[in-house]
Amino acid sequence: MRKYKWLVPTLYILFLMLPIYWLLNMSFKTTNEILGGFTLWPQEFTLVNYITIFSDPTWYIGYVNSITYVVINTVISVSVALPAAYAFSRYNFLGDKHLFFWLLTNRMAPPAVFALPFFQLYSAVNLFDTHIAVALAHGLFNIPLAVWILEGFMSGIPKELDETAYVDGYSFPRFFIKIFIPTIAAGIGVAAFFCFMFSWVELLLAKTLTSVAAKPIAAIMTRTASTSGYELGLLAAAGALTIIPGAIVIYFVRNHIAKGFALGRV
Repeated sequence: MRKYKWLVPTLYILFLMLPIYWLLNMSFKTTNEILGGFTLWPQEFTLVNYITIFSDPTWYIGYVNSITYVVINTVISVSVALPAAYAFSRYNFLGDKHLFFWLLTNRMAPPAVFALPFFQLYSAVNLFDTHIAVALAHGLFNIPLAVWILEGFMSGIPKELDETAYVDGYSFPRFFIKIFIPTIAAGIGVAAFFCFMFSWVELLLAKTLTSVAAKPIAAIMTRTASTSGYELGLLAAAGALTIIPGAIVIYFVRNHIAKGFALGRV
């Protein structure tokens, strides 16, 4: 039996990869071929779907918009969460446990609850249809998550590190930037990864808070209907391209994620 121990993991990986393969398979077909029957590979291989995406500004600007507000959100979320998580991990103050729980309840609420309030607020302050509007809206959910992850990492670092740095003459900003942040680099990588991914896959707020200038790729994908129906090949190609940013982020933080599962609150 031992020589077959690889069988279950292999079957599981194939099961996970099957939807991705099928998406790629469809992306190299025409819509007529997709609707015409079941085939394991393209009978008439075509790149027209990808050419359409890279030649039509509506499509590739959608990718730029999505990446822009996701990166802004990740930077804001991690930057705000770092000092907040440090305070929760190092100090005891009145209501700290209740405040920490309240932060997490924001993450539990569905985005639909906040869609209309955000829409009215951003329309009133002229932030509607901007990248920062979506980034700040996603921060409502990602900042609590980042605080929760980072607090777990920081709590595992002895307070003696802080005291030793102060004895050596370090100011708090210098200690925090030069000593403490490198020590929790794995936690920052994990928090940034989850902020990036949750913002990348969120559609409701991104679609509600934009119209033209900052419209994300996911919203554009829902508007590919024509007189003959949905352009399935084009949708498949767009979906395949949306996997790439997440795969790149996972590649660079894969070691940090492994440490996060072993040491942090993940």
